[in-house]
Amino acid sequence: MKNSETPKRLVTVQDVAQRAGVSKATAARVLGRYGTTSSAVKDKVLAAAQELGYQANELARSMTTGRSGIIGVIVGDIENPYFGLAVRGISDAARAEGFDVILANSGEEIEKERDAVRVLMGKRVDGLIVTPAKTSETHHLLSLQKTGRPVVLLDRAVSNLSVDTVMTDDHTAASVATRRLIEFGHRRIAYISAVKSGEILFRSRDQIDTSTVLDRIDGFLEVARQAGIEAPERYIRLGATEPSMTRKIVMDLLALPDHPSAILASDNVIALEVFKTVRALGLQVPGDVSLIAFHDADWTSVTTPPVTVIAQPIYDLGRESARMLIERVRGAVHAPRRFVLKSTLIDRQSVGTPAMDEDSVKRSKPARARTRTGSRS
Repeated sequence: MKNSETPKRLVTVQDVAQRAGVSKATAARVLGRYGTTSSAVKDKVLAAAQELGYQANELARSMTTGRSGIIGVIVGDIENPYFGLAVRGISDAARAEGFDVILANSGEEIEKERDAVRVLMGKRVDGLIVTPAKTSETHHLLSLQKTGRPVVLLDRAVSNLSVDTVMTDDHTAASVATRRLIEFGHRRIAYISAVKSGEILFRSRDQIDTSTVLDRIDGFLEVARQAGIEAPERYIRLGATEPSMTRKIVMDLLALPDHPSAILASDNVIALEVFKTVRALGLQVPGDVSLIAFHDADWTSVTTPPVTVIAQPIYDLGRESARMLIERVRGAVHAPRRFVLKSTLIDRQSVGTPAMDEDSVKRSKPARARTRTGSRS
């Protein structure tokens, strides 16, 4: 005969109330974190709950109070350390204010983002922090806004959504990085992005549906054109969504007769594959190819050479988005805000002067001759 155990009954609010010697209504207020009670009574109820192993029924509590004490977060790629650090900032800020966090990953796919919104709303979250996969497909976010649940956009702006947004100044960051490469003498500069597109080659802004990518490309092109670089867009590549694709893009770029002498990587995941691929080809950073990466990931400071980066305040980005959302959850009413954080260029050793290939030598000789002639006159 097999032994069988009777499943233990879940501890209820009534059980906690009896153990603490208070009414069920008082216990419910303490456990549901609403209303007011004295510190002594609160301590008795919480001690009884811990002793009995009470676990709150979040759905029941949300139906009673109108709040679940939970924030929903949807990011584009949780494997990217950028989003991991942002989520850490969100979680720390939320926990400090008594909120829990449920995380969903969209994989930068709009259908998965819509599904995540639906699931999190079913969990009765108090509000959502979202990194939108596409700025043009936001009907689900507009519908969410109409429910009264507050929404904060993380990292990316959407023009037709009147909600709070927290982001970095990507246009300026890309401009600064591009200018640094030009200062070292680079004229053939590649920009590699993970943004999904119908094709790898960049032809127009219409291919891109993400505000941060557009801001960076605009900053890159603006500085390049100001420096007199002809057709700088010819070295922009999109769709570096996987390591294998990034490797192919880098190999194809470096196989060009007029291959780029420098690469600006849109994130540290791409930058790592660039670094590895350059090495695998028997080339050196920065001797053959200079490199700048967005995001100061841990690995960028311990490679040989260490990598020059655009350091972004990612933790603060997450923390600020949680703070703004919780303000809204608690009833704050004011015009939508856009909070923009600044990035910083950290110079290391992955940027040098471009290698002098045969074409460069041919172009440079007449220039030197003109300089000598000019100095004599």
